[in-house]
Amino acid sequence: MSTDYQQAREALGVRLRELRLAAPGGRLTGTDLAQRLGWPHSKVYKLEGGRQTATSQDLHAWAGAVGRPETFEELDARLKGFESHIRSWRRQLAAGHRPVQDSWNLEVGRSTAIYAWEEAVVPGLLQTADYARHVFLRYANLHDTVLDTDEAVRARMKRQEWLYQGHHRFHALIWEAALHALVCPPSVLISQLDRLAGMIGMDTIRLGIIPLNAPLKIPTANGFWILDDRLVIAEDWHAELWLDDTDSITTYARTWRTLEESAAFGADAHTVINRVRRAIAG
Repeated sequence: MSTDYQQAREALGVRLRELRLAAPGGRLTGTDLAQRLGWPHSKVYKLEGGRQTATSQDLHAWAGAVGRPETFEELDARLKGFESHIRSWRRQLAAGHRPVQDSWNLEVGRSTAIYAWEEAVVPGLLQTADYARHVFLRYANLHDTVLDTDEAVRARMKRQEWLYQGHHRFHALIWEAALHALVCPPSVLISQLDRLAGMIGMDTIRLGIIPLNAPLKIPTANGFWILDDRLVIAEDWHAELWLDDTDSITTYARTWRTLEESAAFGADAHTVINRVRRAIAG
């Protein structure tokens, strides 16, 4: 968990404790408050100590229980402030994949230039519908989420309209390993590779493939997207990280440029894709 995130969680805990101790009806102990809320005693102290992330419902209940319901908006704003940076999959996918795709569509729609690095899958902006469907199903099974796969696929395909607006530029780097990964049936993957090959040369796309045998200056690590030098979205198993501070954006931009040095472009990228396609078809 990031230091900034933990500090923000601890600061919220300090504020919750202040409200408990300064309750209008008199100072409340943690036990008193837990009884009012019907919570385990430990939950009060975990929230105050920054060891558990509150929900909006928790904060609403807390503000009412300490006799300060008007402080809910302040508390909720604090929560949204630090949760906007670390978005857990558990929370994001509570209503399925479609809402997550809608959030991405808004951010992509605001962008002119996007730099993406993917080491395990084909980037969403370049996926076929069949490939996207299998990826969504894999993650839905992993996180045990609502199966709204068709809606999520339609939202992702809608986002790809961005590629066909001439003033946009998509700079994508893909590790060759992602082209081999059978997250879908071989026939679906072959169609996906055909689509990648067909996109080389489009004026809005610069596609680079890092071959498996290419020398690397840094480990491939996790995928990330840089949107207009204003936002980085990086994905991990437990959450997405949305980073908008200058230092983080600079670090990810430097990482992208370092990876780019190992990539094949144009005809060389085409050769890598075709080699993988023949291996899978064979």
